[in-house]
Amino acid sequence: MKKPLLHDFRLYLVTDPLLNKGYSVLEQVELALIGGVKIIQIREKKMPILDYIKLASEALKLTRAHDAFLIINDAIEVAMAVGTDGLHLGQEDISIKEARNILGAGAVIGISVKTEDEAVYAEENGADYLAVNGIFPTATKEDLGDCVGLEGITRIREITRLPVIGIGGITLSNCRSVIEAGAHGIAVVTAITMSDNIPQTCRSFLDIMDE
Repeated sequence: MKKPLLHDFRLYLVTDPLLNKGYSVLEQVELALIGGVKIIQIREKKMPILDYIKLASEALKLTRAHDAFLIINDAIEVAMAVGTDGLHLGQEDISIKEARNILGAGAVIGISVKTEDEAVYAEENGADYLAVNGIFPTATKEDLGDCVGLEGITRIREITRLPVIGIGGITLSNCRSVIEAGAHGIAVVTAITMSDNIPQTCRSFLDIMDE
């Protein structure tokens, strides 16, 4: 199982089953891939496990067809059943080491962090990338707590060799600032899922960040 290259982290989509413009999760995945996204994370907190496995299986066919990567949020049983490329963890989920032992060395394992201590711990324990959570206020996660801001990206980028992506309230108007603060890429939810034209929005993100 191959792992993403650094440029694959440039634009990372987290799907949303509720906050969208009528697109199903699979449609979000396909349209984002058309727009150039190389890493897709499916996040389903309430879906029954068998339905989740079916959804992830169909999404994996799409990411494979576009030479992209499929990551599952938290649900390691889904990642195992489907053979997705990896798993994304929060601080309250199973440990990175435990996930690595279950999924193997080839799996892509990422984790959300907000502090330098969390970032160092994640790198020492075998994470493949860090998602610095809470760059800007967002309605997607109401329990996020204080935002780390752009300064959080800069601080964590300085103390890790891992790919660093920013997440939280990132839009077309502020994405460039996240890159300028030191992030290798951005993870986006509603700015893409709520778009009327997902492929064009994805291309616009990539163009703005590469200016």
